[in-house]
Amino acid sequence: MSFNNTTYDVIVVGGGHAGSEAAAAAANLGAKTLLITMSLQNIAQMSCNPAMGGIAKGQIIREIDALGGYSAIVTDKTAIQFKMLNKSKGPAMWSPRAQSDRMDFSNEWRYQLENIENLDLYQDSVNGLIVKEDQIIGVKTILGIEIFAKSVIITAGTFLNGKIHIGTKTFGGGRAGEAASKGITEDLVELGFEAGRMKTGTPPRVDGNSLNFSKMVEQPGDDITEKFSFSDQTKKLKKQRSCYMTYTSIDVHDTLREGFEDSPMFAGRIQGVGPRYCPSIEDKIDRFSTKERHQLFIEPEGWRTSEYYVNGFSTSLPDEVQFRALKQITGFENVKILRYGYAIEYDYFPPTQLKHTLETKRIKNLYFAGQINGTTGYEEAAAQGLMAGINAILKINNQEPFILKRDEAYIGVLIDDLITKGTDEPYRMFTSRAEYRTLLRQDNADLRLTPMSYAIGLASKERLDRVMIKQKKTDLFIDFLQKTSIKPEDVNPILEKNKSALIKQSMKMFKIAARPQLDFNDIRKFTKVEQFIINNNIDNEIIEQTDIHVKYSGYINKEKNNADKLNRLENISIPDNFDYQKIKSISFEAREKLSKIQPTSISQAARISGVSPSDISVLLVYMGR
Repeated sequence: MSFNNTTYDVIVVGGGHAGSEAAAAAANLGAKTLLITMSLQNIAQMSCNPAMGGIAKGQIIREIDALGGYSAIVTDKTAIQFKMLNKSKGPAMWSPRAQSDRMDFSNEWRYQLENIENLDLYQDSVNGLIVKEDQIIGVKTILGIEIFAKSVIITAGTFLNGKIHIGTKTFGGGRAGEAASKGITEDLVELGFEAGRMKTGTPPRVDGNSLNFSKMVEQPGDDITEKFSFSDQTKKLKKQRSCYMTYTSIDVHDTLREGFEDSPMFAGRIQGVGPRYCPSIEDKIDRFSTKERHQLFIEPEGWRTSEYYVNGFSTSLPDEVQFRALKQITGFENVKILRYGYAIEYDYFPPTQLKHTLETKRIKNLYFAGQINGTTGYEEAAAQGLMAGINAILKINNQEPFILKRDEAYIGVLIDDLITKGTDEPYRMFTSRAEYRTLLRQDNADLRLTPMSYAIGLASKERLDRVMIKQKKTDLFIDFLQKTSIKPEDVNPILEKNKSALIKQSMKMFKIAARPQLDFNDIRKFTKVEQFIINNNIDNEIIEQTDIHVKYSGYINKEKNNADKLNRLENISIPDNFDYQKIKSISFEAREKLSKIQPTSISQAARISGVSPSDISVLLVYMGR
């Protein structure tokens, strides 16, 4: 490919989950886009566990899909197991998760990207940035090629000066078998950016043919499967592969302790901070020394491979210690290792240096997405890539930025947390981080976000029409339940069977359906309800939406009211480059934090650590409120 006299609208640096979503979004919005990756064979590689979704992460994948991204579609097309986690809890906690075929996942992503108009793929390594008058205008590659663009999105993952550790052995690399990326960090630091180091790790991969699964506990997928994508492009799984559960033991822990003196983490050779919520096995043994065993989940890597991922055994201990410890795990007596576990250190840039659009404050039209911002996880990276890709094009076209609020999406919570609070350890999304998680459910992501995405030109008309039908039928069903009465003699037998208080006079179906003791199968026993479902072609998706609304309407309305109150503060904007130093009546810490982060609204200012309610009161007075 020749780049002479070619100027792209967007160059995306890095072909991981963030880069793939960024490139797809930009190209689908009509931008001439170039995705540069060090390996076209490893597009959207699942570097760690071969799974998408999970607690809060599943909600993010559904949101990406609702916005017109590809992660859900690719996951559905390559899934080998599906589970809806937390089904025993309220719907705000339900989280889809799917195991994928690792090789198929990467191949499917490449296929999707190759079939997007306006998108070019190119294999090379970017080792420099071209900046003119505080604005990015292109990149330089290791081959000495200069490629120009109106905007650049850096999604470098763990490759920026990546360093791999296995015991006392250390070597450069962004991933096992792949070289690190050098030059970008150095350019950014020279431009005035603050950089830091983070660490993550991965477990050994083992040969399933050498394991005794009969000694483990089988973990099958759900009997009734669902799928991630709201679209009609994918189907539910009909067959699945099982995972398996086993445990470490005191003997395993003792063997692992023998390698502690050579551990790069304990010896201080690793300077980066690791993920608190996904610690290495040696870290778990050290921190929870009284615990006699830890769970391990043995996960298949695909349909046609014997490779298994040892989830829960992330480690950077010496290879021979890893091997001896693994052989002591139940079912692993004859284990064959395909790849040893390792830790990896890499550069990141504290995300307080970004705007809500993920554009850097220091250099115009330069965007960061993914692990470069201090996050961990495919889902968090993909969400950032999607938003960076969208906003890069909107800015080029002089359109309003696309920013999701905290009450609109987990993606909004993720980005606001990053740029407002920053992070000094790998950031992972949890449902507890969202104040409005009853509103931000996985089942209603399409209702929340697809109309927004269609308005900016990303989601298709077919997607929007499907959402409108879903909303219309849900509203129709709710209205039916609110208007339809039922007599005591018809409903009391069912109430009595479910140990729910009997009624003495006719009552609206809505109030009966709202009772926690009853599920919707009880409600469908009434002829009127079942006839309504048949006559109006109401499917299970509509029934689930209706059931959730009926049972949780009180909580949903309360959260909406709280969100409306806080959004009033969101509407009080703060001018760009506002001089907080001149307001002497707010605390020194608040002036320092506000000056660094430069919040765009009073609401964002209130979420900054170190800014007190009294500081906000002073700001409100100063803004004439």
